[in-house]
Amino acid sequence: MAGGPVNLVGQGFSPRGEKGRFVLPADFRSDIYAASANQRVLCLDKHPRLPCLTGFGLSRLDELAAEIDREEEKKLRLGLDFDRDMAEAQAYGFTRVSFDESGRFVLPEYLSELGQVEDGLYFHGGGRQITIWNPQILFEQGDGWASAKAGCRAKMAEAAKGKRK
Repeated sequence: MAGGPVNLVGQGFSPRGEKGRFVLPADFRSDIYAASANQRVLCLDKHPRLPCLTGFGLSRLDELAAEIDREEEKKLRLGLDFDRDMAEAQAYGFTRVSFDESGRFVLPEYLSELGQVEDGLYFHGGGRQITIWNPQILFEQGDGWASAKAGCRAKMAEAAKGKRK
């Protein structure tokens, strides 16, 4: 459908800017652009398991259909019920937001509420998608997130240093 598969690698922090906008970090901007068929479109949703948001390019649409097919096949093989309508509603319920050349975008209010967003967002590469965190919620996560927590602290410090200049 849109651009080919992309691995989203990197990290970044964006304080809430004027007019409530955030900035998609440079680490992800060109990959999301490529994964969205050379359009500045970032797909956003509440992460299905973690207390954060998730972001990805439009190319993920093709993968979502295959994932739903695999899950249905697995459930049926195990003799379990599978609600395809629910699975598709959850997978395709994301919102598309546009970002400008500088990466600025407006986070929809309902996603801000779901992600418990406050004054800043930490973006962490996760291969097929980015996890997008309220830093305080990330800091409450277990030891498996130690690297992300350290990266978040470093990126927040860089942003604070840049703001003081």
